Amino acid sequence: MALRGPVGLGPGSRKPLDEAVAAAEGHEAPALVAPGVAPEDDEEDDGRGRGLLRWDGFSAWLHCVCVVGFDLELGQAVEKDPAYFYGYVYFRQVRDRTLKRGYFQKSLVLISKLPYIHFFHTVLKQIAPEYFEKNEPYLEAACNDVDRWPAPVPGKTLQLPIMGVVMKVRIPTCHDKPGTTQIVQLTQQVDTHISVILPTVHEMDLFRCFCPVFLHSQMLWELVLLGEPLVVMAPSPSESSETVLALVNCISPLKYFSDFRPYFTIHDSEFKEYTTRTQAPPSVILGVTNPFFAKTLQHWPHIIRIGDLKPAGEIPKQVKVKKLKNLKTLDSKPGVYTSYKPYLSRDEEIIKQLQKGVQQKRPSEAQSVILRRYFLELTQSFIIPLERYVASLMPLQKSISPWKSPPQLRQFLPEEFMKTLEKTGPQLTSRIKGDWIGLYRHFLKSPNFDGWFKARRKEMTQKLEALHLEALCEEDLLLWIHKHTEVETVDLVLKLKNKLLQADRECLPVKPDTVEKLRTHIDAIILALPEDLQGILLKTGMT
Repeated sequence: MALRGPVGLGPGSRKPLDEAVAAAEGHEAPALVAPGVAPEDDEEDDGRGRGLLRWDGFSAWLHCVCVVGFDLELGQAVEKDPAYFYGYVYFRQVRDRTLKRGYFQKSLVLISKLPYIHFFHTVLKQIAPEYFEKNEPYLEAACNDVDRWPAPVPGKTLQLPIMGVVMKVRIPTCHDKPGTTQIVQLTQQVDTHISVILPTVHEMDLFRCFCPVFLHSQMLWELVLLGEPLVVMAPSPSESSETVLALVNCISPLKYFSDFRPYFTIHDSEFKEYTTRTQAPPSVILGVTNPFFAKTLQHWPHIIRIGDLKPAGEIPKQVKVKKLKNLKTLDSKPGVYTSYKPYLSRDEEIIKQLQKGVQQKRPSEAQSVILRRYFLELTQSFIIPLERYVASLMPLQKSISPWKSPPQLRQFLPEEFMKTLEKTGPQLTSRIKGDWIGLYRHFLKSPNFDGWFKARRKEMTQKLEALHLEALCEEDLLLWIHKHTEVETVDLVLKLKNKLLQADRECLPVKPDTVEKLRTHIDAIILALPEDLQGILLKTGMT
């Protein structure tokens, strides 16, 4: 990305592939290194007893590596892709008087579907400086190292060598709590061959990002929770990206279901859509650096304008909340420009705790732990009443009959949920006062609620299907077929096979022996039928 200074590192951008590699206001066509598809005759043994196509190991971690040169005349030249990727950028700028702008500018970009921000930045720091000295052969050797890495399986601690450096990392799981993914040294023995130990692959220095606005961190948490349109105007892509990603992470473990663009440029495909005044801004968080946006995004309801992020140990001046009408000029001062009135009263205790840490020069990492724990407790206090109510929509297990379709979940009724808050609301776990009811009503209309509830409904529906499967396995199906016709028996076999396919396709949370029991039942039923039917049923699929 177009960072200030001779050498810079840009955080991950979540955007279409062409936009991820477009690091400034115009580029030549990027050179793509190590694609994830190779001819079949390139198959080789990976040394771990399994045959892999060339670059299969690479593809588990990265989609591709791009070398992007800056060009004044050309725009992006990469095809569009409907999927989203994270782009991790190392930008280099060297003075060259022979060029039009007086500088040689080039970026090395790692494209991946993995949001391992801290990890890939560390990789770039290791390989990018050498690449700019040794060019493509060095980059190809690095890609070959990545291709030999084990797959990033959640929960696994891995040792990953790259160009003479060995990194020790732990892959996070969906059950990890924020700030608890550190690698724990179980023994006193030191691995002498380990060069770098990363305590986290995806978390960042949260306090450094929130430092200019930590007085308003609770209000920003509300805005992100509600999926409000939000713009971060920063002096560099690095600071823009870090701040946007910190905002998205502040509601963890609740997933942010709207779109977010850590580094949004005038070349992005949604530029016209986001800057038009003929319709309301969409639910998205944008990070921008171009001063042009100060004018074109004035109609957005919430804008954070920050100055340079200070190095660890230095605290910038706290910005103030200002009215949007004051954001009129390109040189507007840093501030949070919004007319939003928070539903909750500000938690003065966390403010005092962070201010005390500033006065005592507490390390930024320690401040981040405090702030992350605060956000986690705030989000959990908010989401627990919703989880409790949604759990009550689940039918009782005794209502599940093996001979009937699984029962349906009860409907989510907002007013019924609101009534539960009087006795089991967030006041049980949070000291914060305010209009919690109003916050919930707003949240129920947001993309974050919609995404969260769809995910929970899918999980619960799959649980019902799994319980139904287990109920079938406990039945004496051979006794059942003796009381029913051949047509009904064949229909049962076909339905049981469909159940097996569904369990495999949807990864239903069934007990380990349930699928085997069901296969045994199917085989026994088929063998009890006439031979002509056995042949037909055996051809319908594997049992």
